[in-house]
Amino acid sequence: MITRHLLLLTAAIAVIGANSLALSPIAASVAKAFPGVSAADVVTAAALYGLATACSALLLASLSDRIGAERALMRALLVLSASLGAAALSPALWTLLAAQALAGLAAGVALPAIYTLTAQVAAKGRESQTLSFVLTGWTLSLVVGVGLAALLADLLHWRAVFSLLALAAIGLVLGISRCPGWGAKAGGDAPSSALKALRIPGIHSVLLNVAAYMTAFYGLYTYLGPHLGEVLQLPTSFAGLAIALYGVGFGAAAPLGRLVDRYGATAAACATFAGLMLVYLGLMASTALPLALMVLCFAWGVANHLGLNLLMRQLAEIDPVQRGAIMGLYSAITYLCVFVGALLYRPIFTHFGFAACAWASAMLVLPALGWALGQWRKKQAELRCHSEHDKSAKEV
Repeated sequence: MITRHLLLLTAAIAVIGANSLALSPIAASVAKAFPGVSAADVVTAAALYGLATACSALLLASLSDRIGAERALMRALLVLSASLGAAALSPALWTLLAAQALAGLAAGVALPAIYTLTAQVAAKGRESQTLSFVLTGWTLSLVVGVGLAALLADLLHWRAVFSLLALAAIGLVLGISRCPGWGAKAGGDAPSSALKALRIPGIHSVLLNVAAYMTAFYGLYTYLGPHLGEVLQLPTSFAGLAIALYGVGFGAAAPLGRLVDRYGATAAACATFAGLMLVYLGLMASTALPLALMVLCFAWGVANHLGLNLLMRQLAEIDPVQRGAIMGLYSAITYLCVFVGALLYRPIFTHFGFAACAWASAMLVLPALGWALGQWRKKQAELRCHSEHDKSAKEV
């Protein structure tokens, strides 16, 4: 059942995601407002945003555990609104860079709080379905947010983009404050930072899977556009359509979350990670086939949504008391992998091409698949043990 809580959380992700993705298509328009500044200089703001988000998620995300995820989200959205307002009024490039860095600090608190609240309001037995719905906020930011930003920049001004996002953040604060029943509040033993959550038993293997998974995605995603535009000599609109199809596939996978709840996360993880490996191998084999790449981008979005859902669900269930700190680690790793993926894949793409990048991504999914198969074998052994125990009890 779609509730007001879920709509607000989905909208919050959409606003945060729109700000992180919108700067790229409007960079040229922004550069024109500042004498002597290029579009490449403007994109530096996106890099600062990502680094600030990662640092904030490591050091400040545990606010969700100390003061409650609901209050942490509202405070973060207020800071985000102020930073976006400052970005809209920026008289020089350095003020835009500072505003985006501040927005990154807010996002590093807001995203873990959103994931924590999603777990709190999810109905028992519908955890994956609920998370899938909230994750569609990334689809909205990718498909709607980026397109709307470019349109507003053309019709009005690039400053209108940040102004609208600032107003949306304020609207979300009002909506969240007037919506009761968010669930668990702050825990007394919450860690002072997400780094201390690394002491939780069992978390390291899941975080390593997240790091490999995210590096596989961002590394390949970074060089999809250059492959289509520079190698295949296709128009920019084709690359935009490929990214849009990925976003549509990511959103289309949301209803599949109920299947994870129905058949179990273990079985779903085996099928999902195996399917994602096949998609990456398919991309490797289709590097010279544009139409096949388009179809596979849609499949990539579907598989990536499900895999992300399963990894986040595993993290959320490790320790509910420290869920905010754990999700801070997740967010920090995600944003660090944006840079790590681009850095590691650059020599691969330069010397061996997009096919080699796709093969590398397939190999990086192997740890997650191995972990899923291990969990499945463990569960099957437990079921056999219970079955034999019940059989012995009946014979007695």
